[in-house]
Amino acid sequence: MTARVSPADRIRAEIDALFADPGLDLAEAVEQVARLGARLILQTALEAEVTEFLGRDRYDRGDRTRAGSRNGHRPVTVKTTAGPVELSRPKLRGTDEKFASRLLGKHVARSNALESLAISGWVRGLSDRDIEAALAEALGPDAALSKSTVSRVCATLKNQYAAWTARRLDDVELEYLYVDASHFRYHHAAKAEPVLCAYGITTTGQPVFLGLDAASAESTDAVLGFLHDLTSRGLRPPLLTISDGGPGLTAAIDQAYPSSLRQRCLVHRLGNLLAKVAAADADQVRIEYWRIFDDIHAAPGQAAVNEAELRAASFASRWRTRYPRMVDALLDGLGHLTAHLRFPRDHWRRIRHTNLIERTFGESRRRVKVIGRLPGEHTCLALVWAVLDRASRGWRGVDMNPANVRQLQQLRADLHHPAAGIEHTIDLPEPVTPAA
Repeated sequence: MTARVSPADRIRAEIDALFADPGLDLAEAVEQVARLGARLILQTALEAEVTEFLGRDRYDRGDRTRAGSRNGHRPVTVKTTAGPVELSRPKLRGTDEKFASRLLGKHVARSNALESLAISGWVRGLSDRDIEAALAEALGPDAALSKSTVSRVCATLKNQYAAWTARRLDDVELEYLYVDASHFRYHHAAKAEPVLCAYGITTTGQPVFLGLDAASAESTDAVLGFLHDLTSRGLRPPLLTISDGGPGLTAAIDQAYPSSLRQRCLVHRLGNLLAKVAAADADQVRIEYWRIFDDIHAAPGQAAVNEAELRAASFASRWRTRYPRMVDALLDGLGHLTAHLRFPRDHWRRIRHTNLIERTFGESRRRVKVIGRLPGEHTCLALVWAVLDRASRGWRGVDMNPANVRQLQQLRADLHHPAAGIEHTIDLPEPVTPAA
């Protein structure tokens, strides 16, 4: 890292390095990003104050209407109940008047208020008015920022998000596409509204964060519009889509990608089944459910699907008398629960659920809940995008060895030739009614 790199850029590099660590737990990483995000906002604000005071950016030698120049930084530690936060306070020389930061007021270094600022400054801080209110509450009226400085702090993230949503996707060659939705309340007591998210795994096995957008409802039209936006920007159809079983979501996916196979998230399906089971039997049902899909010995493809179906028939015969609705729910659309078994064995556990997005969404919801409200849709999307964009750099892909690549290429050829292609629905053997 050279001396010409600004302190704010150093913090950004810390955030990137954080998610580049493959051994770091995602939940812990997101917590650290929250603290680094607060540091980044404060540091960016400090540097913006100096820019405003001098009337020019770093290394800009064109405008010298105000005397003075930057003269490095000195470290300052702000103590909080969550621990110390290290900032680099700018120094100036040759100025006509003394520079005084409005952000770091007289007693900030001894304040515990930055813990609340760490959340409200990063989440609520995406609104200009809320940043001013949060800083005034945490640091006192003397630390209020000017509107121009607040705008500079917020503009970078907003611009990055806007550019990301408009970027072309022609060079993204997908094998797997995950589509999910999570619900956020923008205001206290308001109805939670869905945020749609898509990410994928490419032909090289690398994860890629693809799309994020708000929707008024998790309806077919809303999801279809979201997927069509990805297609209009050049995204090609995947071999397999993975989602939960929401009717609007699945209908839209089937319309948008009619030649792709669809995997229903096994974790979501299990939750649906357990809702139809007495608590006393829930653990046993859960164990036997996973036995349907785990440790399949047959080769990937139709043989593996057949083995899972035989196991499902055995499960059905055991539980049908006690829980007929639960058994019917399992057998209904079983082909979408076993679709992952047609793909390379190495990929099975990675492509049979949407837990990766769910986990990251959970961190976003938890941090939003602390605030209790969001200023609006744009703030919510920018927050979720910021978390997912950073987190996606640490997401795990899949192995694309030569055998796996050949199998995926054959699957793609089969999907584009329906006459010789893959069976999407397979009849199960009739379940055996247990003896009385």
